[in-house]
Amino acid sequence: MILTRRSALCVGAGALAGCAALPEAAPVRARPIVIAHRGASGYRPEHTLAAYRLAIAQGADFIEPDLVMTRDGVPVARHENEIGGTTNVASRPEFAARKAVKEIDGERFEGWFTEDFTLAELKTLRARERLPQLRPGNVAFDGQETIPTFAEVIALAQAEGDRLGRTIGVYPETKHPTYHERIGLSFDAPLLAALKAADWDRPEAPVFIQSFEVSNLRRLAGLTRVRLVQLIAEEGAPFDQVRPEVRASYRAMLTDGGLADIRTYAAGIGPQKTLIVPRDADGRSLPPTDLVARAQKAGLVVHPWTFRNENVFLPAELRRGDAAAADVQRLSGDAQAEVEQFLKLGVDGVFADFPDVAVAARARAVQTP
Repeated sequence: MILTRRSALCVGAGALAGCAALPEAAPVRARPIVIAHRGASGYRPEHTLAAYRLAIAQGADFIEPDLVMTRDGVPVARHENEIGGTTNVASRPEFAARKAVKEIDGERFEGWFTEDFTLAELKTLRARERLPQLRPGNVAFDGQETIPTFAEVIALAQAEGDRLGRTIGVYPETKHPTYHERIGLSFDAPLLAALKAADWDRPEAPVFIQSFEVSNLRRLAGLTRVRLVQLIAEEGAPFDQVRPEVRASYRAMLTDGGLADIRTYAAGIGPQKTLIVPRDADGRSLPPTDLVARAQKAGLVVHPWTFRNENVFLPAELRRGDAAAADVQRLSGDAQAEVEQFLKLGVDGVFADFPDVAVAARARAVQTP
């Protein structure tokens, strides 16, 4: 079948040039996008230029950097601002005194934090696999890469796009924006400056900015015409919305009224995938919800997260291998089938740790009646 989507989701060098900041036009033919979640993070340590480069080679349309801030105000790509598990900082005696305990979004963390390092200091560190027990093959690449800046991620996307003759976009997530604002390191100015320097601060630019919080997206909506995406988890609420006078939950965002409100500041939603295909107590898939149809009716594109190969992340019916085996959780199941299911449900794109699997699923889904 041919999947039709609104103009904000146009994919390809020619199509992207004509996209609108917020999708108002009638649906047009477009294929769903593949977003490389932290790069090809199933194959390389996440948030490294090597992971992003491999994702592009595998056919990803967008590469996704999670952004945190350095002490000197530079956005860099890390899963969290705590970097004890994703770099070799713990083995560096000159940084031992930087170890700290902090409260971030109401939770206690102990380790080393990017906001306590200058960019020059962070560049002396080397990246490591964050999930070594789950992805032992990635450990072979530990120590080979530095922490990239957002500007470097953009430059890679543009250079590879020019080399390959196709548009490669970026899909940054602002991590813990309220926390960063409280310590005087707001994302707004440096994030938008990096996009402007790359001439990607236009509504038709191949860029989505995403966040689990709301206030920063509302603020960015008044500062940029780049497309914004509201991330939505299955449980809980955005950190900046849990004050007594607000009390807005993620579930409230899924009502028709909640979706209409999101549409006033964002072009799309990034829901946890179980909000589209729930699971029962045994982990088996239940019938799909109507979220995709309702969100698209509200004028929002839908990019669910996150699609991964390992059994631990898959619904029970798609897991493969001996259930009694010690390593069954990290073995690969039928991840392609899961992605195909979501594409046939009409989603506008998927976040994937294994971009090649998502690209293959898209190729099959768009050809299957």
